[in-house]
Amino acid sequence: MLWLILTGIGVFSAGHALLNKLDPRAALGWIVTNLAVPGIGPLFYWLFGVNRIRTRARDWQTRGQGLPWTEPEFCPWSPEIAETLPFRHENFQALLSLSDAVTRRPLCPSNHVSVLFNGEQAYPAMLDAIRNARESVHLATYIFESNAVGREFADALRAAADRGVTVRVLVDALGECYSLPLVRKLLRGSKVHVARFLPPSLSGRGIYFNMRNHRKILVVDDELGFTGGMNIGDRHLAADTHNKHRVVDIHFKIEGPTVAHLQDAFLEDWGFATRERVTPSRIPEAVPHGEAFCRGISAGPNEDFEKLHWIVIGALNCARERVCIMTPYFIPNRALVSAINSAALRGVKVEVILPRQNNLPFVGWAAEAYVWELARYGTRIYFQPPPFVHSKLLLVDDDYALVGSANLDPRSLRLNFEFNVEIYSSALVKQLKDHCDATIRISDRTTVYEIDSRPLLRRLWTSFFKLFSPYL
Repeated sequence: MLWLILTGIGVFSAGHALLNKLDPRAALGWIVTNLAVPGIGPLFYWLFGVNRIRTRARDWQTRGQGLPWTEPEFCPWSPEIAETLPFRHENFQALLSLSDAVTRRPLCPSNHVSVLFNGEQAYPAMLDAIRNARESVHLATYIFESNAVGREFADALRAAADRGVTVRVLVDALGECYSLPLVRKLLRGSKVHVARFLPPSLSGRGIYFNMRNHRKILVVDDELGFTGGMNIGDRHLAADTHNKHRVVDIHFKIEGPTVAHLQDAFLEDWGFATRERVTPSRIPEAVPHGEAFCRGISAGPNEDFEKLHWIVIGALNCARERVCIMTPYFIPNRALVSAINSAALRGVKVEVILPRQNNLPFVGWAAEAYVWELARYGTRIYFQPPPFVHSKLLLVDDDYALVGSANLDPRSLRLNFEFNVEIYSSALVKQLKDHCDATIRISDRTTVYEIDSRPLLRRLWTSFFKLFSPYL
């Protein structure tokens, strides 16, 4: 009787996987697991193979407890502005249409975007914004370390709350464990509101410990925003040669209507984590700040489809002259590999900059297995020497940049909650291209001959880790 019950559960679970898994390989894998290992297979499937985050997000909105605000209307679009667009050629028009459809969020003109290299530039700007806040400070981060930098941020947040500013801090429940004592203890007893995103547990939402909030967002007074790849911690001080864990990274300061997109992303996450409905304290005045056209992209497992995946593929397909990719974790899926190879084969200069020594060795080994396939079709692969490069950039031609928290790996494109910004600005893209060129000059380019000359054992080793690439 028990065997019949377990078999029935296995058949039901296999049918569920058959109907709901879009990837045939994933569907087949779960079907075999459910049928071949009665009891244990279905248990693993319902714990790890079913995305209830999306279902819960829909239920959250259906009950009227979802976003209590509408998409920001402060995007003063007009035919006159459209004539000034830096991407009027048909390739970028196609990308614009794709992003419109995928994000359902407006591209906003009149933004000013500043590039902040490493913690030496980013942290003083962020701390200055917090110390001068008048109404609200909203901070979301994956890692909030309790070292010197973390304590300086904690002191600034505590002081802002003490002078009457509403301060909310959202930290990923897994990411906060990277450093002790926890940030909650640093802020205990203060007026700062602190929440954790998806705390691990054996029931409810907590069982989805592989779905992390990887976003890095700071919004001050609804009018000044920061986002990019940096967490809060000493490791982002690249000039500290005594720190063996130091990294090179890029953050961005945004002024203009697109700050509302950062605010939306934070408040949605805050509502999901706390069930508290919060509205922006005010709508920023319609004052032009700069020449950049920007759009915030919130992506995660709660979405109906993979926004960042579609936009990255679309940007690669629109490239005419040059593509530069800089990422610490590079595990492309088949569609991304095809898009990169297609760009290289049609004459686009494609450059991929990766860290020479990855801080996650198994990810570096898996990435190495993909390098040969790109290099053989013309992509230029560069390995940057230490310190570890944590920057995330996608530059297309002279006018387009995709920046933010997402890496080009399955975790960022499918599992994590990420926030990126697409930017149309020739001045900003030139600054980032200059940075990439400077990085390339100190990096080592790998050739097809060098890749093919690797020892057989090395090739077997990296190919073995490639098998696990969907889960890294």
